[in-house]
Amino acid sequence: MSMPPTRPARKAVIPVAGMGTRFLPATKAVPKELLPVVDRPALQYIVEEAARAGLPEVLMVTGRGKAAIEDFFDRTPELETALEKKGDEGRLSAVHESTDVAQVHFVRQGEARGLGHAVLQAAAFVGDEPFAVLLGDDLIDARDHLLEQMLAVQAEHGGSVIALLDVGRENIDKYGAVAVEPTGDGSDVVAVTGLVEKPPVDEAPSSLAIIGRYVLAPEVFDVLRETAPGRGGEIQLTDALATLVERGEPVHGVVFGGRRYDTGDKLDYLKAVIRLASERDDLGPSLRGWLRDFVTELPAEGASPS
Repeated sequence: MSMPPTRPARKAVIPVAGMGTRFLPATKAVPKELLPVVDRPALQYIVEEAARAGLPEVLMVTGRGKAAIEDFFDRTPELETALEKKGDEGRLSAVHESTDVAQVHFVRQGEARGLGHAVLQAAAFVGDEPFAVLLGDDLIDARDHLLEQMLAVQAEHGGSVIALLDVGRENIDKYGAVAVEPTGDGSDVVAVTGLVEKPPVDEAPSSLAIIGRYVLAPEVFDVLRETAPGRGGEIQLTDALATLVERGEPVHGVVFGGRRYDTGDKLDYLKAVIRLASERDDLGPSLRGWLRDFVTELPAEGASPS
C-alpha cells in the first residue's frame, strides 16, 4: 500500500489531443482548447488554475493539428514590440500572462488511444512524484479551490485523489461512477471502494461522477502499462484507478459543490461565457443590463421567436 509521499506534487498534466468534433466547423482549424471564454482561451484558465495551486510545471499531451497551442504559450516578440511601441500596456500585460503563467512543456500522444494512454505519455516528465491531471473541458471557478483541496488530501493520505460531482442517478451513465465510504475528514472527502466507466443507470454504484480533476500517485503508470483497452477500445484511466483500488492502494474522492463549467458542451460553453463575462468589472455592468432587457423580450416557453 502506498505511503504518503515525502515530496508534494509539483507538476500538472493536461491532455489536449482530442479533435473537438462537437464544435465543428469551428474546430476544423482551431483547437477546441483555444476557443475563447470571453477573451482568454479555455486552456489558459486551466493552466492558471494549476499554477495557482502551486504546480509551476505543466505538460500538455498534444496530437496532430494542435501546433497552435504551442504557439499560444510561446513568446511573440513581434506582437510584444508592436504593443510596446503603441504604449498599449493593458494588452501587452495580457499577452505576457499567457506565456509567464507557468513553465509549459509538450509531448505528442501519437495516436488517440484514450485518456489513460494520454496520461501514460507523461511518465518521463513526472518521474516518481505525485502529479495532477486537469482535463481541458472542465473549468473550475477560480474562487473554488478544488485542486488545492485535492492536493492537501493527497499529501495527507497518499495514493490518488479524484474529483467527484453528484450528477443525479439519471445522468450517471454518461460518466465514470464510483462506490464510496465515508471518512473522518468531513462529508466532502470519501474513500473510493470501486469505479466503473459509464455504467447503466440501474447498475451504477452511486450518483457520484468523476469529473476532470485528478491527483495521481506515480504507481498509476505501471498499472496503465498493464491496462487493456476497455470501453470504446481505449485505455481508460478509470480502469487503472479501479485496479489500484483492488490492490488496496488508497484512492480518495473530493465531492465538489462549487462552480464548474463544461466547455466541451455547446450550451454549457455559452453559459460559461455569459456567467464569467457578467461578473467582470469591465464588462459586467453593461452585460447584466442588456441581459435583463433581453430576458424580458424572450417569447414564452414553446413559442417561436419573432
